[in-house]
Amino acid sequence: MFIGIVGKPSTGKSTFFKAATLAEVAIANYPFTTIDPNSAIAYVKVKDPAREFGKISNPRTGYVLGEYRFVPVKLMDVAGLIPGAHQGTGRGNQFLDDLRQADALIHVIDVSGSTNEKGEVVEPGSYDPLQDVRFLEVELDFWYLGIIQKGWEKFARTIMQEKIEIQKALAKQLSGLKVTEAMIEEAVEKIHLDKERPSSWSEDNLKSLAVYLRKKTKPMLIACNKADLPTAAENLKRLRQEFSEYLFIPCSAEAEIALREAARTGLIGYVPGEKSFTIVQEDRLNEKQKKALQFIQHKILEVYNSTGVQEALDCAVFKLLHYLAIFPGGVSKLEDKDGNVLPDCFLMPPKSTALDFAYKLHTDLGKNFICAKDVRTKKTVGKDYALKHLDVLEIVSGK
Repeated sequence: MFIGIVGKPSTGKSTFFKAATLAEVAIANYPFTTIDPNSAIAYVKVKDPAREFGKISNPRTGYVLGEYRFVPVKLMDVAGLIPGAHQGTGRGNQFLDDLRQADALIHVIDVSGSTNEKGEVVEPGSYDPLQDVRFLEVELDFWYLGIIQKGWEKFARTIMQEKIEIQKALAKQLSGLKVTEAMIEEAVEKIHLDKERPSSWSEDNLKSLAVYLRKKTKPMLIACNKADLPTAAENLKRLRQEFSEYLFIPCSAEAEIALREAARTGLIGYVPGEKSFTIVQEDRLNEKQKKALQFIQHKILEVYNSTGVQEALDCAVFKLLHYLAIFPGGVSKLEDKDGNVLPDCFLMPPKSTALDFAYKLHTDLGKNFICAKDVRTKKTVGKDYALKHLDVLEIVSGK
């Protein structure tokens, strides 16, 4: 699982990345602070199923906080993209190539309109953030188109001469973007392309193909950063009206960093993604810190129900990608040989089956699969059982 953080410079991408990971990254209020991509582990949030059994999980990776389990995912903060990136402007080609293996994208925009198209600071409200959504779509679409068009005439002739199925050849050529044969078949049908004569496909046809494949392989949500500024609310409303196909999540990455850092030092109790926190050591807080926490509570958490950072991560994995959090466990006991309760959690693609899960655990479990058991209901299910989010399953296999 790999999520890319994208957007123009100075919108708060690196701040969002740090808020999500608490990794040390360069954060500054000028364009191109980030040049090389930053990678770190973030965590998506699910209910801890062990609590249904009167226990608390002991994760091998990730952690438990309150009633929630936090499951690791890989996050990458890519350098800021500006108009013309697909043509190499601002080292754009390199930055785009960093995103090839991303499963989903979180586009961080400055919803207050206080940074222009180049990422330069301007008066809040003087720049229209709707332009940022449009520009990134264009850059990603032309990036895909450039990859498809490279050597297209020769590629198309070869396919026709050697009678190779277009979906096989094109999926192989675009595998670096996570394009599959099924995606190509679906695109050919929906765009009404002649799969027997790819050399007849026009530039408009190829552009439509690029857009279709980009949306399929790089689903994207919009994290509307700096949502606490006065000009943000109206812009957020307009964004949702103009782009109904996107999920817009208001957020304040700076507020999330403040809360996570305060929680890490024991000053407050805070579960990422929640709409409140508790002050644990008020005597250690100075007046400036108290005012900052009050501002976060009243101007962000009470308005938006969270800082938005955790929500964006969770939505990327569970709403955009429709992944499922699945736990291996036993009907007779939830502990492993070391006494750890539900130590593992696996993020499985949508439409995964019990057999897929068995193979995920170990190849031999998949090869020798007999059945699976739902730990909650103790019912036996077959290999074609469709996994459900937060399932706890025991895999039974032969030798």
